[in-house]
Amino acid sequence: MNSPARAVSPLPSVASARATLERLAANLSLAVQGKDKETRLAATSLVAGGHLLLEDVPGVGKTTLVEALARSCALSFSRVQFTADLMPADILGAQVFHAQTATFTFRPGPLFRQLVLADELNRAPPRTQSALLEAMAQGQVSLDGATHLLPRPFTVVATQNPVDFSGTYPLPDSQLDRFLMRLSLGHPAPEVEAKLLTTRDGSSPVEALSAVTSPEELSSLRALVAAQRLDDTVAEYIVRLAQATRAHGDIERGASTRAVIALGMAARAYALWEERDFVTPGDVRAVLGPCLAHRLLLRSATQGSYTRDEAAHLLEEVARKVVAPR
Repeated sequence: MNSPARAVSPLPSVASARATLERLAANLSLAVQGKDKETRLAATSLVAGGHLLLEDVPGVGKTTLVEALARSCALSFSRVQFTADLMPADILGAQVFHAQTATFTFRPGPLFRQLVLADELNRAPPRTQSALLEAMAQGQVSLDGATHLLPRPFTVVATQNPVDFSGTYPLPDSQLDRFLMRLSLGHPAPEVEAKLLTTRDGSSPVEALSAVTSPEELSSLRALVAAQRLDDTVAEYIVRLAQATRAHGDIERGASTRAVIALGMAARAYALWEERDFVTPGDVRAVLGPCLAHRLLLRSATQGSYTRDEAAHLLEEVARKVVAPR
């Protein structure tokens, strides 16, 4: 006897999706002030279903932004402080032996939350960093021959200090390629910093936030993003941009195929800001730097003269030279 088919929830309209994104970005801006572009991109990354890397100096609001994302979407949340002595089991969980029953049971680690903050990810050694790879790629954890599914929706947001800071380990390329976007917040404008001095009472700005969406709505938005139309001409444009990075004289290794797919997904999500169900070249250019800059290996990096903004500048040059479809 066939089991009854599961009812499929209808996708939200692009109008309601844009309204949700606007509410989310506005809520984030209450906690991280003066960073409208960055909060907008963070919301885009979350709705696209990707993982997010925040790279910047300490004290500019990276952790606050992640906590605000979790609070705004009512997501279950955990924060893992990555340190030099952190072990994979501290993140993933472990089998615990019960003497009374002589059996083992799995005790989930902090990774089993809908939004996980991997704080200062590059302070942990590579073995612990790599413990996140399966979770980020497949939404599951394999331990002792058993596979454990992670909650849905699932997102990792990692912070890292610049690699020239002491006590840091460079993230391997295979892990960088798993992050849909990399963002840097930077210091707020002087007038925003002055306002913070007069309005903050010592409490966290996240505590005053309320949820403006839900995990269920976020899952529906991700399904809508996957259904967005990407015409052949725009797809070819994305590929030509990637090929241009591979042929550029200042780039040792250009965008991977995974990067091409990520760029397409991020552009689909960004189109929702304009209340469209299709992607334009402008959507692609809007997310080009955040999606690709951290995935490129520059020749200057192999010669020890790499600067953090150089990859973004090269991508701007690529975008100017590659002709967009009309």
